[in-house]
Amino acid sequence: MFSSNGIGWAYTVAKDLDHIADEIQKAILDDARRIYSEKVIDHFLHPRNVGGIEDADGFARIKGPCGDTVYIFLKVNGARITDAKFLTDGCGTTIACGSVVTELIKGKEIKDGSKIRHTHVLAAVGGLPEADVHCALLAAGTLREAIKNYRLKIRSKGKNGREFRKRG
Repeated sequence: MFSSNGIGWAYTVAKDLDHIADEIQKAILDDARRIYSEKVIDHFLHPRNVGGIEDADGFARIKGPCGDTVYIFLKVNGARITDAKFLTDGCGTTIACGSVVTELIKGKEIKDGSKIRHTHVLAAVGGLPEADVHCALLAAGTLREAIKNYRLKIRSKGKNGREFRKRG
């Protein structure tokens, strides 16, 4: 059914396409390096703490003005954040900022975590172009909302861990 020439031709085309794809990827990364720091590129290509946390102690989801949505999940033990994860449907810069904000928060106390602002994220990634600063704002804002969510859950529980119920 297939001649050896046909298979050889298909192999050559596949090899050529792989080479073209490698060249395109290299060109894209070279362009990105002219705009973004190595930290941004590293966190985009190798994001940390991606995923959700089942039975998270704190959670928030915010959709930014650009259309990107960031989800942050927190696990807390005592007053310390023991785990933080994120998900996003956003661009590479939003991925990098979500990754960095979870790195910044892990191991910190809740009171310190609520002080994290977009400027901390920007410093951690080595800065962003003005057009991408909103990604740091989105990540830091979602983190603060997840901490608020955690605090609301704690306030709604009594000392014995049961939820308070209003009498009506």
